[in-house]
Amino acid sequence: MPGAEKAAGALRTIGELAQEIGRPQHILRYWETRFPQLRPLTRAGNRRYYRAEDVALVRRIHDLLSNHGYTIRGVQKLLAAEKGSRAARAAAGTSPGVGGGDKRGLKTVRDSLARALDEDS
Repeated sequence: MPGAEKAAGALRTIGELAQEIGRPQHILRYWETRFPQLRPLTRAGNRRYYRAEDVALVRRIHDLLSNHGYTIRGVQKLLAAEKGSRAARAAAGTSPGVGGGDKRGLKTVRDSLARALDEDS
């Protein structure tokens, strides 16, 4: 349906999302094997439906790979480091913007990014 926009929170099919980011569908299926965070809903016939958080993750992966020069491995490390820093903040009971936790979290992510970039070089 040309011109028919879906609501921001609506489920997207793999075809719609692939067209939106300008990548073939098989690339999205490949990313699902490489990024455990990316888990679209699957229905009968293995039809994939991407939730809003899946769409955001796909856009981010696409941006990091296409515009920021990351490799698949680099994006994997970045996402794992971010997951680790979120888990550490949750365990410490510190959330961003409360008690200076955002600065420590940002420093952790920055350091993880620097290490990932060094390893990719």
